[in-house]
Amino acid sequence: MTTPLGAGTVASQLFLSSRPVSWINTAYPFAAAYLLTTRQIDITVVVGTLFFLIPYNLAMYGINDVFDYESDLRNPRKGGAHGAVLDPRLHRPILWAAGLSCLPFVVYLAVVGSPLSWLVLALSLFFVVFYSAPPLRLKEVPFADSITSSIHFFSPAVYGLVLAGAEWTWQLVAIIVAFGFWGVASHAFGAVQDVVADREAGISSIATARGARWTVRFALAGYAAAGVVVLATQWPGPLAAIAAVPYLITVWPYRNVTDAGAAAATRGWARFLWLNQFAGFAVTLLLIWYWLLTS
Repeated sequence: MTTPLGAGTVASQLFLSSRPVSWINTAYPFAAAYLLTTRQIDITVVVGTLFFLIPYNLAMYGINDVFDYESDLRNPRKGGAHGAVLDPRLHRPILWAAGLSCLPFVVYLAVVGSPLSWLVLALSLFFVVFYSAPPLRLKEVPFADSITSSIHFFSPAVYGLVLAGAEWTWQLVAIIVAFGFWGVASHAFGAVQDVVADREAGISSIATARGARWTVRFALAGYAAAGVVVLATQWPGPLAAIAAVPYLITVWPYRNVTDAGAAAATRGWARFLWLNQFAGFAVTLLLIWYWLLTS
């Protein structure tokens, strides 16, 4: 006899599935982009930030947990900050919760937005869904998986800029490109630790296709590229290149990792999750400095 799932269990699994340690990684880019453009706090920035803080992450990671269930069962790092191994009875509720939690925010943002902002938001959500969900399941298309994952994180910034009516300059484009390189590198390094579990589940990724060692070196190149590109931004933006250094230091020890020993990269990935908080703090200081210089 199957034990019924209590409301507390469902709520805790929803919370775990949304990866709370990563909420800030999508809410912050939107809020920073919008505020630096409008220079004011309004209801739209509040609604948008809340959307990219929780519902967006529940959709992104919840859908992933549902469709990655078979792989997650074989993955010893799942079941905590790295994501939930969802009871199959929760799969449908997770999908409903993801859709319904996003709906009121998307309706509001559509009402206050422009056709271009509708397009950016629609594309962002398209990649959130079809990164994991069939029939596209882009996470199983090597290289497209890393690019799509990167879009998850820089598209909120692009959306914030478009929604706020920002004037696009080549320096602003450089910031987004650098952010994109960071996202590609981060996904690639994250995929390394799952090589064995993904292969056992028949799941393709950049790491299963190219091998752990090549993928770690690709991640190093991505982080280095992010640091170089940001040097082209308006002062004090070039100082953000320093934020790439801890990532390079963290990933470097795994540059020769083998496929069989790829799970060792989980130690580096655990540090990576907290490096994001440090990098976010450093970038915040630079944004405040930029705000003061341009106010």
